[in-house]
Amino acid sequence: MADIWQLLLVFTAIAIGWWLGRRGRLVSADEGALHHQYYKGLNFLINDQPDGALDAFIEALEVNSETLETHIAVGNLMRRKGEVERAIRIHQNLLARPSLPRVHLHQAHLELARDFISAGLLDRAERLLHDLIKEAPELKETAMRHLLEIYKDEKEWQQAIDVAEQLLPKRSLLKAAAPVDKTITAALSHYCCELAELSLVKNDYHSARAQLKKALSHDRNCVRASLLIADIEFRTGHYAKAIKSLRKVRDQDPVFIPETIELLRSSFEHLGDDEGFYRYMMESLDIYPSASVLLHLVDDITAKKGVVAAAGFLGQELKKRPSLRGLAKLVEFHIANSSGQSKESLGILQLLIEQLMQSKPQYQCHHCGFSGKRLHWMCPGCKQWGQVKAIRGAEGD
Repeated sequence: MADIWQLLLVFTAIAIGWWLGRRGRLVSADEGALHHQYYKGLNFLINDQPDGALDAFIEALEVNSETLETHIAVGNLMRRKGEVERAIRIHQNLLARPSLPRVHLHQAHLELARDFISAGLLDRAERLLHDLIKEAPELKETAMRHLLEIYKDEKEWQQAIDVAEQLLPKRSLLKAAAPVDKTITAALSHYCCELAELSLVKNDYHSARAQLKKALSHDRNCVRASLLIADIEFRTGHYAKAIKSLRKVRDQDPVFIPETIELLRSSFEHLGDDEGFYRYMMESLDIYPSASVLLHLVDDITAKKGVVAAAGFLGQELKKRPSLRGLAKLVEFHIANSSGQSKESLGILQLLIEQLMQSKPQYQCHHCGFSGKRLHWMCPGCKQWGQVKAIRGAEGD
């Protein structure tokens, strides 16, 4: 029934388009046939035959410059509703009309490419988009952005880089620099990081370094590139350089400090500089407080000064910035020093806190709101790069 009403809406739109297309023209003998197609389509709808209705409507609505937008709008409505095959039929019907002006054919060409993308027919969409780039300068940028999405979905990172670089404004000594689309530069840096990770799988550190250098040239605040560089330096025994790259993350985006901690600790340990790690963590806690930094500091204090000192430090910090993770650690300390009924009650409290933490996502996309338990460099929801970050606050980091 929902499908019938949806196509009835389409039918109404086509009827209006047909009327507009015929308005102001002399009445001809053909109009009786057009009216026949119109009511034939309505009969298909009433009898729950949407495909027959769509065919009748396509035949009833003459394709010309006045009705083109109606055809395209109906096709786009079909695509948005998930009726991709019907959208393809409508847009292919437009391309079968060579009498249309080239600009209109190009628009239908683009819509058909979008249909193919929605249907997962990426190879066919790619061919159409390449044709558009060559033949339709007015649609070149739009076609290239769609092509970029295809290469991203297919993980063809070098091809994505080639297309994205063409979308950057051309530099000229005679003209002021055009504003740079930061989504493109951010994407470029991540494409380079993807290639670097492929090189790291093969232990090809030289190629990985080259790609990460390019990543930072596109976006100097690319945290992912700094983390990967630190990983390479650590693997190759350059612990001081690894620390330098990890420290850079704090300036690029301090919300990612927790992602650096484990490798930082290992690097400082290899240098025999535990005190250096402790100082850096204390600085980070002052600059950008987080539960992850706090708990690592608590572990250090426990090892050096004992549980009482660590619990005291933790309690003071939780007064400034409460967090579930910090509270769970504080309860753990009190359980270790309790007995009997008090210990049992604290155990129940600890269990409740742990269950509450397990039910909460740890990361969230700042662009679309997608949330989950782990860090994604590309958001699974909106496909934006670098927008998924640790959730802050009492229930987060």
